[in-house]
Amino acid sequence: MSPFLIISVIVIYFGLLFLISFFTSKNIDNEGFFLGNRRSPWYIVAFGMLGASLSGVTFISVPGWVQSSDMSYMQMILGYVLGYITIAHVLLPIYYKFNLTSIYTFLDYRFGFASYKTGAAFFILSRTIGSAFRLYIVANVLQIMIFDAWNIPFYLTVIITIALIFLYTFKGGIKTIIWTDTLQTLFLLCAVIITIVIVSKDLGFNIIELFGAITENEHSKIFIFDDWNSRHHFVKQFFAGAFITIVMTGLDQDMMQKNLSCRNIKDAQKNMISYGIAFLPANVLFLSLGVMLTIYAKNMKIPPELIQGDDLYPYLATHYLGPVVMIFFILGLMASAYSSADSTLTALTTSFTIDILGTKDKSEKIIKKLRKKVHILFSIILALVIIIFKLIDNKSVIDVIFTVAGYTYGPLLGLYAFGLFSKIKVIDKLVPVIAIASPIVCLIINLLIKTYGSGYQMGYELLLLNGFITYVGLWVISKRE
Repeated sequence: MSPFLIISVIVIYFGLLFLISFFTSKNIDNEGFFLGNRRSPWYIVAFGMLGASLSGVTFISVPGWVQSSDMSYMQMILGYVLGYITIAHVLLPIYYKFNLTSIYTFLDYRFGFASYKTGAAFFILSRTIGSAFRLYIVANVLQIMIFDAWNIPFYLTVIITIALIFLYTFKGGIKTIIWTDTLQTLFLLCAVIITIVIVSKDLGFNIIELFGAITENEHSKIFIFDDWNSRHHFVKQFFAGAFITIVMTGLDQDMMQKNLSCRNIKDAQKNMISYGIAFLPANVLFLSLGVMLTIYAKNMKIPPELIQGDDLYPYLATHYLGPVVMIFFILGLMASAYSSADSTLTALTTSFTIDILGTKDKSEKIIKKLRKKVHILFSIILALVIIIFKLIDNKSVIDVIFTVAGYTYGPLLGLYAFGLFSKIKVIDKLVPVIAIASPIVCLIINLLIKTYGSGYQMGYELLLLNGFITYVGLWVISKRE
C-alpha cells in the first residue's frame, strides 16, 4: 500500500475526531470536562465504553493469544459479566449517593485523608502503566508498518501520537470522549468483521462452513477443568475475570467517569449491564478472528516464527490480506489505541486535579488553569513511559498488563471491600503502609510458589490474594473500642 494512501486514511480519521471535538467542546466548563454535565445518553456511553475496554491490546494480542491458550480467554469474559453486574448494583449506587466526581473521594468519607490519597495514587500509578503499555504496542506496530520506511524514529512517533490525543481532548474532556469513543468503537468492530469476511472468502468458506471451521478447530477449546495447576483453569479464570472487572472498571476513575456522566443512576446501571452483555459477542469475534487467521496462515504455509503471538494479525493484514483489510486494520488499530488512551488522559487529569491537588474552595477559573497544566503534564509522562517500554521491549503485553494490575489494583480492591462490607474504622495514617506492603508480600509469595509450588502456576488470582492481604491488614490496624 502506498504511503500516500496510509497518510490519507490517518488524516481523514483524525479529521473526524477533531470535528467531533469542535462541536462537543463549545462553551465547556469544568463540570463539562469532568462529567459531561451529567447529560450523556446511556446507550452512547455503553457503545463507546466497549471500544475503550477492548483497546489496542485486545485488537492485537487476543487473536494471537489463540495460538497458545485456545479460546480459554472466554472463561474470563464470562467472569467479566458477573463483575459488571456487581458494579451496577453495588458500586454505582454508592458513587451516585455521594454525587462523586472522583470515585476515590469515597475513601475520604469512609476512612480519612491518607486513605483517600492512597487510593488515588494507586489508580494514577496503575493507569499510567496500563495505558502506556496499550499505547506502546500500537505505536510499535505503526512504527513497523509506516514510520520505519520513512526513517522516522520511534520517539517521534510516540510524541506525535500523544500530541494528537492531547489536542482533541484538551478542551472538551469527557464530553468529547463520549462521542469520539463511539466512532472509534464502530471502526474497531468493522475492522474485525471485515477481516473475518475476507479471510473466509479467501479460504472459500460460506457462513455455515465458517462456523464449522471455527468450532471444529483445535484452538476452539474454551473450558479447562482437568488441570488445576494450569493458570487457565476455569475456576481461576472465571473469578479472576469477575474481580479484574470490579477493580479495573468499577474502581477505575477512567471507566467510572463515563458512567458518572449519565443523567441518573438508572441510566448508569442500564449502561453498565448492556455494555457487559455486549462484551461477550465482541470478544467472541476477536477469538474467532484468531482461529481464522491461524487456519489461513497454516494454509498459506507461512513460517510460524513470523506469526507468533502479537505478530499474527499485523503480519497477515499487512502482507497477505489485501488493501481493504490493510486500511481497516489501520483504522481499527488507531481506534483501539485512542479510544482507551484519550479517556485515560482525561481520567488522569481529573484524578490528579481533584484528588492530589484538590479543588475545594478554589474558583472555577483556578480549577480550569490547574486541569490544563495537569493535562499537559500527563501527556508528557505517558510519552516518556512508552519510550521506556520500548527499551524494555516485553512481547507478552497482555499478560504484563494484568500482572501489573494484580499488584497495583489489589490494594484498591481490599480498601473498597473493607469500606463497603464493614463499618469498622481504621487508623488512617497507617493505610498507606498496608497498601504498599500488600503487593510486596504478594510478590514474595508468587516467587516462593514458582520455586516450591510443584508446577502450580499463579495466574490472575494474584489480584484476589493482594486484595485479601490488604483487607486483613486493614483489620489489623482497625480502631479498637
